[in-house]
Amino acid sequence: MKALSQITAALLAFAVISSSAAFAHGEKKHETDIGEKGDASNASRTIEVSMTDNAFEPSQISIKAGETVRFVIRNDGELVHEFNVGTSKMHAAHREEMTQMVDMGVLEADRINHDVMGHGNGNMMMKHDDPNAVLLEPNQTAEVVWTFPESTSLQFACNVPGHYEDGMMGEFQIEGGPSS
Repeated sequence: MKALSQITAALLAFAVISSSAAFAHGEKKHETDIGEKGDASNASRTIEVSMTDNAFEPSQISIKAGETVRFVIRNDGELVHEFNVGTSKMHAAHREEMTQMVDMGVLEADRINHDVMGHGNGNMMMKHDDPNAVLLEPNQTAEVVWTFPESTSLQFACNVPGHYEDGMMGEFQIEGGPSS
C-alpha cells in the first residue's frame, strides 16, 4: 500500500512538472520572442559571466539587436547556480519548476543529483537542457550561444529557489532595435 502511495505521489508530481514545463515552453514560443539558440561560428563576441553566491558579474550586458553572442558562464560560488535568458514572466514560471526540482531531490545546495535528473528514470523534463540556460555546480563552466531579438525586455537570472529573490538577476540592454 505504501509503495502505491509513493507511485501515486510521484505521478502527481510528474503531472504538475509537465504542465509547468509546457506553460514555460509555450510562453517562449507564443507570448514573446526572446531570440534563439545561436551558432558559435556566427558569434560577434564572447562575454564571460561569473556567478557567485548570489550575484552575476557583469550584472548588466549591452547587446545589439539581432546579435549572436557566445557566453562563457563560470560558477565561482559555493552553491549550484543557473544562467537563464528570458523575460521576468518566464523566470517566475521557471522558479516554480526549480522548486519542484529541489522537492524531488534533483537539486541540492551545492550539487545536482544527475541520477534523479533524468538519467535512467524517464523524467526527461528535469534534464534542464534548454538552449537558453545552463545549470552549474560550483567550479563548473559552460557556454550559451544566443541570437538576440530586435527588441524585448530580457533578463538573465538564476532561478534556483531563493537566488532570484536575493537579487541574482541582471538586465540585457538591447541596442539598435525598433524600441531603442
